[in-house]
Amino acid sequence: MNKKLIYKGKSKDVYENGDGNFLFQFKDDVTGGADGVIDPGANQVIGKIDGVGIENLRLTEYFYTLLKSQGFNTHFVSADVKKGQMVVRPAVLFGKGLEVIVRCKATGSFIRRYGDYIKDGDKLDYFVEITLKNDERGDPFINKEGLAVLGVLSVQEYDKLVDLAKGICKVVEGELNKKGLKLWDIKFEFGKIDNEIALVDEISGGGMRCYKDDKAIGAMDIARIFFK
Repeated sequence: MNKKLIYKGKSKDVYENGDGNFLFQFKDDVTGGADGVIDPGANQVIGKIDGVGIENLRLTEYFYTLLKSQGFNTHFVSADVKKGQMVVRPAVLFGKGLEVIVRCKATGSFIRRYGDYIKDGDKLDYFVEITLKNDERGDPFINKEGLAVLGVLSVQEYDKLVDLAKGICKVVEGELNKKGLKLWDIKFEFGKIDNEIALVDEISGGGMRCYKDDKAIGAMDIARIFFK
């Protein structure tokens, strides 16, 4: 690929596309903990699963196309699934990057933190958590006031971002439900394009937890079931 590499990430690499946009090259790397268990929210690459990059892009293209048709602002331009590539508009990140987790049901790290008060699988009704992207600091959680104090996000921007995250989550959840998949939580990233908040990064099985018939479904299987 005769394009300039801008950033080498855990699940995809970012290149200059030559027209002012950027190109994402999806990879087959997966993240997880020291125990070797795959965890989309982890910061460490623990191995590869052949084809997972393509499957993640298939879902990403589907959801971004749907969201665009519904008027949501995103960075998506086009995708070439066979090549595992997606072209996106340039976006300005909030600070050094935020991760926005929308939780439909309690599981994972939420249970590890709050298990004294809630059980795995309890309904959370689109509860939103925000973390600052920083592998070395363990992606620390932060609230509305903290983001404003640090100058990362204004109170007004925070409220709009949370509303957008919930709205996008409901769109994704509705589509998954049609395939018999139940969304428990999902991770989004946002930035600004032309000074407007926009959804960025990917929307894939690698960034969500889904269940089918009370059984957790892996990232590869989410896409396979969805497109069956």
